[in-house]
Order: sequence, then structure tokens, then C-alpha cells
Amino acid sequence: MWLIALPSLLAGIGIMIAFDWMWETTSTNESCMACHVHEHADQAWAQSIHGKNNKSGVPTDCAACHLPPKGTFKHFTAKAKMGTKDIFAYLTKDKEKINWEAKQELSHAQKIIPNESCKKCHQNLFPAGVSDDAVKAHLYYEENEEKLGLQCISCHLDAGHYMPNYHHGKMEGPIAVDNSIKYDSAALVTEFKDFEETVPGTSVHISMKAIPAGTFTMGSPEKEAFRRDDEGPQRKVSVSAFFMAETEVTWDQYWGFYNETMSEGRTPPEKIYANNNRPDVDAVSGPTPPFGFPDQGWGMGTRPAITMTHYAAETFCQWLSLKTGKKYRLPTEAEWEYAVRGGTETPYFFEGSPKKFSNEGFWRHFTSADTTRINGFIIYMNNSLGKTQEPARVAANPFGLKNMLGNVMEYCADKYSPDTYGKWTDGVKDPICNEGEEFVVRGGNYEYDAAQLRCASRGHTEHEAWLRTDPQQPKSIWWYSDIKGIGFRVVCEVPAGVKTE
Repeated sequence: MWLIALPSLLAGIGIMIAFDWMWETTSTNESCMACHVHEHADQAWAQSIHGKNNKSGVPTDCAACHLPPKGTFKHFTAKAKMGTKDIFAYLTKDKEKINWEAKQELSHAQKIIPNESCKKCHQNLFPAGVSDDAVKAHLYYEENEEKLGLQCISCHLDAGHYMPNYHHGKMEGPIAVDNSIKYDSAALVTEFKDFEETVPGTSVHISMKAIPAGTFTMGSPEKEAFRRDDEGPQRKVSVSAFFMAETEVTWDQYWGFYNETMSEGRTPPEKIYANNNRPDVDAVSGPTPPFGFPDQGWGMGTRPAITMTHYAAETFCQWLSLKTGKKYRLPTEAEWEYAVRGGTETPYFFEGSPKKFSNEGFWRHFTSADTTRINGFIIYMNNSLGKTQEPARVAANPFGLKNMLGNVMEYCADKYSPDTYGKWTDGVKDPICNEGEEFVVRGGNYEYDAAQLRCASRGHTEHEAWLRTDPQQPKSIWWYSDIKGIGFRVVCEVPAGVKTE
């Protein structure tokens, strides 16, 4: 009997050996690189702290990071799924058209780096030589991992692939800026026209656009595609004349404020907000250093400054007022929508239908969204490369303002309420909502679909959620740890004596 069964047994053993050989062979770095043909993958891995040149001399291979640990059922199913997907992509996709920059962003990395694999190798989160800040962060991780859904990759994005512009750790001291030009005085405004603000004692200058007074219909009509309930009912709103910055506050501008005011102390939030109605503010205490590097490695310069809190934006405005002798502040929600529309009454300030621009909807399974026109005006999901971009990438709206839609969400002075417009009457002038827990944000950001970037679209801060992974106690009042696409734009009130008509 055993002689009859022997061939079957041997065949079974042979199949198992062949399967094991195939499984191991297809898990090698060489096998991974055969499908992952983007050139930077091998080079970036080799230079990373887990690559060929790491301090331990023992490289970590692709499968160890991108698959759950061996011996688990998840390892088997994940490899089968990922392998099938990779082979299909290799056979059908043009590598030249793949957005490799977006593939390096955290939002993508979180999908392809199982946290259990990181934890299997790094069982000791407090090795010799670890910094005090790292100990604090790792303790916070251990205590809140399950509640917050934290992942190691959230703080160690450059662990597997070398990213020269990515910095991990706490930023220290002032930021290097171009100080070759320092302004002696602020701009003198005697007429209601565009002007260039110059901040005394710094290299900061801000292009300000004159926005004439007017009346517009705020909110969206009930039949507008992708409309939400908080965008109505529509109201006729009158807005007084004001000046608004051509772009969101840039890193160059924000670091001028940071370098001059940075401290370990702070002006209490209640005092900052109370100062909005006072003309005699004499000083403000600026931001403490952020726990990480807030530019995300994307670059600074004229890119919009991001991740600061509403409190930080308010403090910047008060510093700007103090330095220039003018009244700078955040725009009201009514001013913001009036400015973005620029005299238009359509979903966007340029021609086009949200249904044609959006990636949402049944027909997007068969046809791609129309990007030919929207690409020239908005930095959004389809053209952002997964990060903010410089304002030069887009054309201005009818008022000469850039990036009012997309790139980063912008803070307003108003508190958010879903039924704000219902409390107003037609003809209301210069309204502002002071009731609510969160603040209004408008404009959407680089990750948003076109459906969410209409002129009437509303949003609001999510203060607790945006500070979710901040390990500092107490949590920062200056910087958010869990939101990238948030920034702000300033407005300047028309100085007394300047005629606007």
C-alpha cells in the first residue's frame, strides 16, 4: 500500500518545495524591482536608514517592510493581493505617467506599510542614545496607539526610502531667510488701489489687492451640483471695501514673523482674540518651535505656510498690524466668498460644470474628469502631485487673487454654524458669525476633488482631530500635527481718510 502512496507523497512534497521556492524567490528585492521599475525605488532604498548603507550593516528588504510578518495569514493574503496588482500594473501601465511624487506622500505610505511589520523589528522603542523628545513621542505612541490608530510611518516617512528634503525631529532656533533687503518703513496707503505692504525691520512684503465694496448672492442655489445643506439658504449680502492678500501667507512671510517673535512663552489665546477689537496692542509673543518640520519636505519660499492653528494665524495678523500701523486680520466668511467670486455667480469664478470637473459619479468609471480648464486656476487632487504648489502655477480670479480655491484651506474670522445663513436676512451688511466651537475654513486644499472646491463650499476646523498625534503635553497652540492643507490669507481694513469710491 505504501508503495502505491509513495509517488503521491513525493509529488506532494515536490509541489510544496517548489511552492516554497517560488514564494521565497518572489519575495526577494530583485523580484520586487522587476515589477517596480521606477528608477528611484532602488536608489532611494539603498540610501535609506534601512537600506544597504545603514549603520547596522544589515539591510531590510522590500518584503519585510511592505508585507505583514512572515508566518501570519495576513502575510499570505497581502502578498497574493499585492503581487497580482503589481504584475497587472507592470503589464498595463505606462511608468512615465505614474505620479511617483504622490506615491512618496504619507497618505499613500500608510496603505502599503503594515504597522505590525515595523513593530516586529523595532520591539524596543527606547534604545540607547534615543533623544528625550523621541522618548516623549514614543511614550505617547505606546499609550495612545489603539485609541488614535497611530502608525510608525506617520513620524518616520523616510525610514525605508531616502528623502533628502524630509526632516524628522524638532525644529530648533530661527529659520534662515533672505535678509539681503530689510524694509525701513511700511507702505503708505493714500488711495484705494493695489499696494505692496513692506514690514519694517524684515524682508517681508505682501501684495495686497483692492477689493471694492459690493453686493452679492452668498451661498449656492439648491440645484447646484454637489451642494450641501450648510450652503443655504442664499442671501443677498453687502460687503464694505477692503484689501486682500494676492496669495495665502507664504513661508517667507511667516518665517519673518516667526524669527522676530518666537519664544517659549505665549500670549494667551483669550488675549489674542480680545485684541482684535483693540487699537493699542503693543506686543505679541510668537510661536514656539514645531515638534516636526511643518513644510513636510515640500519646500518653503513662496509656497503657502501650512499646519499653523487659527490662533497662530490671528497672532500673525496682530504682529502685522503692530509692525505696519494698519489693521490686518482674517477675512470674514462673507468677505472671503465675495472675494473668491470676483463678481461671478457660477459654481467657480471661471466657466465650467462641477460634474465635468469632478472625479465623483457613476460615469467616472468609464471616462476621466475634464481637467483642461480647471488646471489653470486650481491646485487640487488631479494636478497637485500630492502637495502644495507655488502660486505662480495658477491664474488669478477677476479680483487678481490666486489660489482662493485649492492649494490650502483658508481660515476665516467666523465661527462655524451649519445654519448661519438662515439667521441672516437679505441685505445684511458685513455679517460675521460668533457662535460655534470651530472656525470656518474655505477654499479646500490640494487633496480635494473639484466637487468640494466650488465658491460656496464651506468647511470648518477640527481642532482635536488635527492635534491627534501631537505628543506634547500640553498640546501645541501654534502647530497642528494631523492636517497639512491648512493656511490663511490676510485682509487689511481701509485706513481712515482713504476714499473707496
